[in-house]
Amino acid sequence: MVTAMNDATHAAPASWLDRRFAFRARGSDLRTEVLAGFTTFFTMAYVVMVNPAILGLAGMPMAGVATATCVGSLIACLIMGFLADVPVAMAPGMGLNAYFSFTVVQQMHLPWQVGLVCVFLSGLCFLLLTRLGVRQLVMSVIPHHLLAAVAAGIGLFIALIGFKNAGIVVPNPDTIVALGKLTDPAPLLGFVGLALIMALTLAGVRGAILIAILITTVVGIATGMSPVAPVHQTWADMGSTFLALDPAWAWRLFGHGWGVVEVIFVFLFVDLFENIGTLVAVTRKAGLVRPDGSIPQLDRMLYADSIASMIGALLGTTTVTSYVESATGVEAGGRSGLTAVVTGLLFLVVLPFAPFAQLVPLAATAPALIVVGALMMAPLTEIDWNRSEEAIPSFLALVMIPLTFSIANGLAFGITAHALIQALRRDFTRKNWLLYALAVLFVFRFGYIAGV
Repeated sequence: MVTAMNDATHAAPASWLDRRFAFRARGSDLRTEVLAGFTTFFTMAYVVMVNPAILGLAGMPMAGVATATCVGSLIACLIMGFLADVPVAMAPGMGLNAYFSFTVVQQMHLPWQVGLVCVFLSGLCFLLLTRLGVRQLVMSVIPHHLLAAVAAGIGLFIALIGFKNAGIVVPNPDTIVALGKLTDPAPLLGFVGLALIMALTLAGVRGAILIAILITTVVGIATGMSPVAPVHQTWADMGSTFLALDPAWAWRLFGHGWGVVEVIFVFLFVDLFENIGTLVAVTRKAGLVRPDGSIPQLDRMLYADSIASMIGALLGTTTVTSYVESATGVEAGGRSGLTAVVTGLLFLVVLPFAPFAQLVPLAATAPALIVVGALMMAPLTEIDWNRSEEAIPSFLALVMIPLTFSIANGLAFGITAHALIQALRRDFTRKNWLLYALAVLFVFRFGYIAGV
């Protein structure tokens, strides 16, 4: 009788969870969902160390960013899991954090506090567009090949940052860039990390990127290749980016002119299309797509993404978005929102260790950026390079992102070139009005930049 009571006690929570997430109806079970959550977490946990490293280059306190990364990912995963009930995990996105540091802060000279306001407003715009159904209109005018090129261009962008952070690629006044001194500590450490990621990945080890970062950090500290400073963190340090949006944020934005509009647009545009691509890929892999190709609960997923971005900005990190690494959890059998919930709770587990992210040298996180950048090249196969009307705009978008260190410039060149080709073909249909409007705005933008 005692055994039966114990079995009933253990079965009750699973029964409630099954009623809430309906994972059995999707061919899964509690154990599989939990395992899938762990799998997803270990494949994307590198963000806890990489995100502070990148945003730290913008002058943001790394302990605060690390805390915001964990808490923001936790809240976002819970929202996605409970609101949309899909096995999609969320965290601050790679690419937009680099755009934030290098373009928004370093090139445009916006204070990072103002940059976070732009992130918040982009999330708010995303929420409104989803509510009004405008996103379908935007999606209909931007061709798929440009979306693929932008995704790959962002991959080149963050890979270039990885090579730069490792000292493998360095500035050169004669050739713009050149090969660094590979016998220096940073490049050597970067190669160690890159070799580890490749070896662990080929061995099928889950969390290869995270494990490689940790091992590379230990090697760097043990050999003296990356000097380590004592870490003395307080609760105030951990919350140093929380609500950095002070009451004067509107005046701060106004004082920085129209450049902030561009920043908001880029955050919104990239998040919109990256998020759609990730959701389509993961839900299709999970068998959650209807026969007609539509995705159940897509609106709820987009609501979750926009709300998560606003919460992330309030906590002190850049755009929180859906992670394609969620596909690893789906491969492990995850089929419901419980997978995302488990992943989010694991971010809570590592929260006490988040401030130690600043001990990780840039050379140890650089290989992660290089590998993630390489994995983002896959969409290039979706472009028909034999058709000039696709190849030229796609190529411009692809290369101008890393060459100008700006996602905005790549978008501008790609969309403007595509609109010009459509105009030369005399394609002036009503559905293209937004495309031409965007192109005109980008032309004025180039004129504005030239006049600055």
